Amino acid sequence: MVRELSSPQRQIFQLKISLSDVTPVVWRRVLVPGGYTLDRLHRVFQHVMGWQDCHLHSFEIDGLQYGEPDPDGELTLRDELDTRLDAVIGKGSRFRYTYDFGDWWEHDVTVEDAFGADPGERYPICVTGARACPPEDVGGPFGYRTFLVALADPEHPDHESMREWIGRSFDAEAFAPDRVTTLTRRLC
Repeated sequence: MVRELSSPQRQIFQLKISLSDVTPVVWRRVLVPGGYTLDRLHRVFQHVMGWQDCHLHSFEIDGLQYGEPDPDGELTLRDELDTRLDAVIGKGSRFRYTYDFGDWWEHDVTVEDAFGADPGERYPICVTGARACPPEDVGGPFGYRTFLVALADPEHPDHESMREWIGRSFDAEAFAPDRVTTLTRRLC
């Protein structure tokens, strides 16, 4: 009997994504196929973290930078469309994902596990996580801290302007992994 080897597309990586320099930590645990390109992983990260994909991004893996090629040649990036996840990481790997080069949101990513796909499951899956993602264009980790302080204190001089700027209620503790999984599967 010939034993069939697991195809790389059937390999699943369990990733823990933590937003750097934000306390308490905003984090997610996701299951993604190893056959995804880094471009597709970027889309997964955008949805599970709660970003809106309005800004540039890059991956740094083993000292190499990956992202969308720069037509002006100012950024030296390997093309994320040509790079499969299973070709650049393995169980125990760590890498960095940076989103929005102005606000500079750094995400520490750890490959916690690698295993065969469950044939009855659809991927990607957001297994768990904690806390809402900061709003786009809030000003990076420092701006986010300022934003939270102003929202929490009705007497803060920026309270009303921050409420108007956000334009909706904002609960920094809110996170629903099932809802995120559904949205991510639709959009990725």
